[in-house]
Amino acid sequence: MKKTFHTFTKNYTMVEIGRTNKLIILKELDFGIYLDGENLGEILMPRRYVPIECKIGDELEAFIYFDSEDRIIATTEIPNAQVGEFAMLRVASVNAVGAFLDWGLSKDLLVPFREQKVKMQEGQWHIVYVYVDEESNRIAASAKIDKYLGKETPTYEVSQSVDLLICSLTDIGYKAIINNSHWGILYKNEIFQHLQKGQRIKGFIKKLRDDEKIDLCLSQPGYDKIDGIAKDILAKLNENNGFLNTTDKSPSEYIYEQFGVSKKVYKQAVGALFKKGLIDIESNGIRATLEE
Repeated sequence: MKKTFHTFTKNYTMVEIGRTNKLIILKELDFGIYLDGENLGEILMPRRYVPIECKIGDELEAFIYFDSEDRIIATTEIPNAQVGEFAMLRVASVNAVGAFLDWGLSKDLLVPFREQKVKMQEGQWHIVYVYVDEESNRIAASAKIDKYLGKETPTYEVSQSVDLLICSLTDIGYKAIINNSHWGILYKNEIFQHLQKGQRIKGFIKKLRDDEKIDLCLSQPGYDKIDGIAKDILAKLNENNGFLNTTDKSPSEYIYEQFGVSKKVYKQAVGALFKKGLIDIESNGIRATLEE
């Protein structure tokens, strides 16, 4: 094949090791293709990772890392965590260099001994941060995650939707990593579903405290949520012949199972519907009012 370079306009960024990048196919050989790695030069993608119908000039999404021989290569496989991200990963093996984690690629991810909080053992699961080692320029992981969190002042807004990684259970609730950037807390008395370490879940910013600590919740706080829940209640009433046996004395877990919100939010939504004359509140449940 004739070597072909792309001619269309593209906003370039530096190609990052340990991240997924969109790269142009430069040439094809029997053993694979070469991608335009820009600042990193031409990067080989071995044949086993190459999509069937791609051709020279195409843009391909590829993860860039080092193979078992420390050669920089590209793959269409996506690991369970990339540089700058946190994840809970299993220890695949341990040797004199450190622990090696299974992160979804053929080459395991090294956690040097200096980056282990406790001595890792094969088969264990640990939450780690993936980074590029400045000295060796190699991808590695660290279990000392506190040093990678809270480096910048939080700029979240109350009610903002965020991605959470559940990390540990404390006396007051679950510590969670927010958007790979900050610690937050989900209070135990506000959670009505099973959570486990390493779980990824959507959440919301509930409160930004003066000490820069962040309170979280799993349903959108405030009245922004009530309209949506009120519609859900009306829909369930319609499905059940206009009556639901859910009251303000129903268990919080039952209310969460039915509507995905806390008892407080449910009661606010019921109150709003009652004020609008859309439901009647009875001793054993709520009933949709008959339309005139």
